[in-house]
Amino acid sequence: MNYRHAFHAGNHTEVFKHAALVEVLRRLMEKPKPVMVLDTHAGPGIYDLGSEEASRTGEASSGIMSVLGRLKGHAAAYASLVAAHLERGNYPGSPAIVADLLRVGDRSVACELHPADAEILRRNFLGDRRVATHHRDGYEALTAFVPPPERRGLVFVDPPFEDRDEAGRMGRRLSAAVKKWPTGTYMAWYPVKRPGTREAILDGLLSPHVPDCLWAEFLRFPPDGVRLAGSGLILINAPWRFDDTLRGLGADVSEAFGMGTDIRVEWAVPPR
Repeated sequence: MNYRHAFHAGNHTEVFKHAALVEVLRRLMEKPKPVMVLDTHAGPGIYDLGSEEASRTGEASSGIMSVLGRLKGHAAAYASLVAAHLERGNYPGSPAIVADLLRVGDRSVACELHPADAEILRRNFLGDRRVATHHRDGYEALTAFVPPPERRGLVFVDPPFEDRDEAGRMGRRLSAAVKKWPTGTYMAWYPVKRPGTREAILDGLLSPHVPDCLWAEFLRFPPDGVRLAGSGLILINAPWRFDDTLRGLGADVSEAFGMGTDIRVEWAVPPR
């Protein structure tokens, strides 16, 4: 499938994915030491919901715009952050969400391969010294920027799933990154559409040097192999008891969307 971010900004998969991203960052930032966030497939960073791409699909209207006022509990921090952007007619991508949460001393590295998107990304964060943008392949960046000098932080992997072997490649590159930086926190997104995507990622990822691995799937619709049914996340070195956080977040997002939603959270490799 082709999941170019601009066409899907603010849809139902983004709500769960970005709400989970906010919660991971909030947990990492409970400790005072600085963190580095590497965003391997950053996109332009901020999305105009009135743009041709967003207007063509209209997915935000049945996504974030339909639930914003009903997101409570674990999703409340995400809702508050997004609301400020929506007042300006924009939806924040992961680089903007990260930038909004960075503290003094924290930093982020945002990478994007698509030339036009990389240039927009650069302009969107021009002047923010905490955010470094790079026009480069995200999977190459995954190992190039770890381990960071801070020794604490998050690697966020959110590719467009354009290639046939995207899932396997994601798993293999994550495995290589974990081998270089075994104490980092990693969070990777995948679309829930066709069967086997999660299994293909885990087949490439799981090895003796992966300390633990948690996955979660939020389903807005039953998977039928045709439409985008939901959002999947794989986390390595997740914050303590983050499986409970994801279950609570899934329940809160499900309540906001209403009937037909489902959340599943499982350990592929339990914590040691």
